[in-house]
Amino acid sequence: MTDVEIPTGSRDLPGYLAVPEGEGPWPGVVVLFEALGPTADMRAQADRFAAHGYLAVLPDLYGGAPWLRCVTKAMRDMRAGRGATYDAIEATRAWLAGRDDCTGDIGVCGFCMGGGFALVAAARYDFRAAAVNYGMLPRRPEEALRDACPIVAGYGAADPTLRGTARKLERVLTDAGVPHDVKEYPGTGHGFLTDTEPPGPLGPVSKIVFGMGRGRENAPDAWSRLFAFFDDHVRK
Repeated sequence: MTDVEIPTGSRDLPGYLAVPEGEGPWPGVVVLFEALGPTADMRAQADRFAAHGYLAVLPDLYGGAPWLRCVTKAMRDMRAGRGATYDAIEATRAWLAGRDDCTGDIGVCGFCMGGGFALVAAARYDFRAAAVNYGMLPRRPEEALRDACPIVAGYGAADPTLRGTARKLERVLTDAGVPHDVKEYPGTGHGFLTDTEPPGPLGPVSKIVFGMGRGRENAPDAWSRLFAFFDDHVRK
């Protein structure tokens, strides 16, 4: 596992590369972090993909700056469906696909804010599959997801900020004919696939507002679905 620099045209983007054991080439995955940025927990998710045989890169979409300074701009890009954050995601995909130890078949996996980026990227860039973990829908999802790659998604029914999102995403993908596996877990809140705890007073507040920490017993099932889906659509 190593820190890398990803060329994006105007600047190099810091990133974390997790390499599987053995000899490649391997399929790849671009991991898109939660709003708190490239935390140790997000690096652990890249490591999880590497342990499953995927060359995984976690780009620092904040460019090394503190998350509080960058999260507002990133969220603005996500909602607008355009901007420097999307350019960085595509540059990361192209960089990973061009490596000698990568097969060129790339998936994208996003958590929270990253899940919202992954949904848009699923239809915009050359990804083989997208994993959307409690990510918000783009504006006009029927239009934005019309040509999306296959999508696997997990949501918590006890996450009040995304109530009804899983059901709507299921309908949109079905109507568009996009292969998908969308599941909503009962009694489960936001962030159930990771162990990230927001800093300071945000921790207790997030547990109340987002149901953070609830339903983590469903994580093994969600990861099993995700890897089975990626193995079908990304690994060749």
